[in-house]
Amino acid sequence: MTATPVGAHVQVAGGLATGGLRYTDDVGAEAVQVFVGNPRGWRRSAGDPAQDAAFVEGLAERGVPSFVHTPFLVNVGSPTPATVDRSVETIAADLARGVQLGVRGVVVHAGSAVDEDRYEAALRQLRERLLPVLDALPDDGPRLLVEPTAGGGRSLAATVEDLGPYLAALDAHPKVGVCLDTCHAWAAGHDLAAPGGTTATLDALEAAVGPGRLGLVHANDSLDGRGSRRDRHTTIGAGSIGVAAFAELLAHPSVAGVPVVVETPSADRGHARDIALLRALRDGRPADGIPSAA
Repeated sequence: MTATPVGAHVQVAGGLATGGLRYTDDVGAEAVQVFVGNPRGWRRSAGDPAQDAAFVEGLAERGVPSFVHTPFLVNVGSPTPATVDRSVETIAADLARGVQLGVRGVVVHAGSAVDEDRYEAALRQLRERLLPVLDALPDDGPRLLVEPTAGGGRSLAATVEDLGPYLAALDAHPKVGVCLDTCHAWAAGHDLAAPGGTTATLDALEAAVGPGRLGLVHANDSLDGRGSRRDRHTTIGAGSIGVAAFAELLAHPSVAGVPVVVETPSADRGHARDIALLRALRDGRPADGIPSAA
C-alpha cells in the first residue's frame, strides 16, 4: 500500500515560499494546501515569480505535493449571473495558477442551487460553464477537485452519493476529482463515528464516482453533531467524530497514496499536533505521546 502523505493548509504570510515553506517545515507537513488570493473575496493575485519558483523548488526538494483551494464565494450553481461569471473566472484563474505552481489539484466547493426548484437547472449551468474550462486544461495540469459541502441551502453535493449526478453533469470529465472533507461529510449525515461508518462512506464514494477519483482528503473533526449541516472544524479527537474514524479512514484502500491535510485550528501548534496524530494512526504507532487537545 502506498504511504499517504499527511499535511495541512499552510499559512503563507510573507509569501508562498518565505511563509509557506517555513510553515511546512514547522508543522512537519508532508502535503500542503494554499490559497493564492483572498479566500473570502474575489480579488486575485498574479503571484510573485520569485516566490512561486522558490515555492515549487522547495516543495520538490521536500517531496511534498501541493494543492490550491479556491475562494469560499465561488458558486457555479448560483442563480445570480454575476456570481456565476466571477466563479468561473476564479476557477479558471486558480487552475492556471495551479499549472504555474505544479499543484496536483485545485479544490472547489460543490456549490448550491440556492433554491430547491433550481437543482436541475444548476446542474445544467454547471455543465455549460465548467466543461469548457476543463477541456482547456493541459493533460499534465491539475485536476479540479470537487468538495461536497456540509449541506446548507440547496447544496449541489453534500453526501457522497450526490457526487454521482454532479460528475455526470460534467460528463465524468477526466480532469475532475473529489476532495472529501470529514467534517462536511459528518455534517451532511454520514456516520463516520460508528464502527465501520467511515469505511462505508468511502465505499459509497467510490461506488458513486468510480475508483481513482479521490484526490485529496480534508481531515477535520467537528464541533457539531452528525447531520447538523454546520461546518465548524475542530482539532482531531476534540470533536464529535473522534479519533477512531480517522484511523479507519487512513486504513481504507481508496485513501492509499491520497494526500490528507488538516484544516483544524492552528493555534498552540494545533496543526503540528494533528499531523503527528494522523501520522501515528497511518503508521500503526501509539499516539500516547502526542499532547492532547483537551
